[in-house]
Amino acid sequence: MTSDNELARYESLGVEGAVRPVLTAPHPALARPGELVDPTDPEVVRLAADLFATMRVSPGCVGLAAPQVGVSARLFVVDVTGHPKSNTVHGAYALANAEIVESTRWRPGREGCMSVPDLTGDVKRASRVVVVGEAPGTGAKITLTTDAFEARALQHEIDHCAGLLFLDRVSGAHALYQRKVYL
Repeated sequence: MTSDNELARYESLGVEGAVRPVLTAPHPALARPGELVDPTDPEVVRLAADLFATMRVSPGCVGLAAPQVGVSARLFVVDVTGHPKSNTVHGAYALANAEIVESTRWRPGREGCMSVPDLTGDVKRASRVVVVGEAPGTGAKITLTTDAFEARALQHEIDHCAGLLFLDRVSGAHALYQRKVYL
């Protein structure tokens, strides 16, 4: 497990992020796997800051991946702080070139996505994962062990980087639901 100070935090990126438009399905960029990135490249650091900025202005958003803003890159941000389903929380962080190296305790759960704004769906995911990636800015190797909702969020964002939506993981139309709108 990594120490919290090794994670690429929004504040540690050193650049101000810009809010970008989020693509929605069936945009073809969402189905293309992202490219590996150099985490020390200033453009990757700027993109991470933009993802944080976009996530921050999007109510209920706990993660956002580069393909969702039209960039073919294996980069995403996550912050499940304050979410009622969270158990382990590492705060707001970015990961580049992340992959799951261990997954256990598979359970179904409801997911939504900014790129699929009208639907939610039941998706079976591991409730404990070990993820290895790199910190944008420093390129430090990160090993992140987490569970519960943060594990689900990481898997969801890694799927985006692989060109997958949660729609690709539901078992059928019976597992899709119209998103509730609260006024």
